[in-house]
Amino acid sequence: MAPRNLPPDRVITAVDERRATVLDVIRQTKRELALSLFRCNDQTIFDEIGRAVERGVAVDVMVTSRVKGGKKKLKKLGEALQRTGAAIHTYTDPVVKYHAKYIVADDGPAVVASLNFTRKCFAKTADALVVTHDPDVVSGLRRLMAADKEGRPIPADLTNRLIVGPERARRQFTALIDEARSSIRLIDAKLSDPDLTERLHARRADGLRVDVLGGKRLGDLKSHGKIMLVDDRLAVVGGLALAALSLDFRREVAITVEEPSAVAEVLDLFRSLQAAPAAPRLDTGASAGTAHVD
Repeated sequence: MAPRNLPPDRVITAVDERRATVLDVIRQTKRELALSLFRCNDQTIFDEIGRAVERGVAVDVMVTSRVKGGKKKLKKLGEALQRTGAAIHTYTDPVVKYHAKYIVADDGPAVVASLNFTRKCFAKTADALVVTHDPDVVSGLRRLMAADKEGRPIPADLTNRLIVGPERARRQFTALIDEARSSIRLIDAKLSDPDLTERLHARRADGLRVDVLGGKRLGDLKSHGKIMLVDDRLAVVGGLALAALSLDFRREVAITVEEPSAVAEVLDLFRSLQAAPAAPRLDTGASAGTAHVD
């Protein structure tokens, strides 16, 4: 069979497009919908999940068993999901905390998010969504969720586009940093891992431009999503902070993107945050390979 003419990857960063993108993906699902949630308190999302169930879509939701704020928040999320009629699955690894945020609809698209599906993240944070029809990503996320539901190891042959913690995130980010040729731009208010921080400094010493937006606020938005741009040609979007806790002890998912128009959206995000009157300065000084901007 001839390959399908698939739509190109998209990156959504605009505040006013985030909720609409998620709702549209759920709304267009016809058979199977898989959602990986860490937090969700937006009633419009619950309502759309419920409507999907009502029209016969098999909806599976993967949720964490541990969250800051404790059992009360988890109970509230569980009750809201139960009212939708979706099948709920809880990640129960005794060591690894569940923090992955993604959606898979039918045979595509898949959405990998840096943001939670909350009113706050839809309106007040620096975040992004990647929408992709890549069949390797779609099938990979479905197989990842199946493994997590059943307590099995993650599939060994997941596409390299998926950066998955804790099993392979450190190795994948190390390769991205080491293989950069001209520049690394990073949004990560939690950057703290000693090895990766040292590598960023070393790359700056090699002559690369290494810019880190490490402030808790970026212009009018709160820093939340973790976004990397390598050589202005490859973007990484997800919830993975370059911090030991995130890399080594959490189920995290990020995705790489090389579609030129999608990468351009990420580059525009960095430029707009740099230009914002209230934005912290992007460091390019010779003495500091990375800058934690307050």
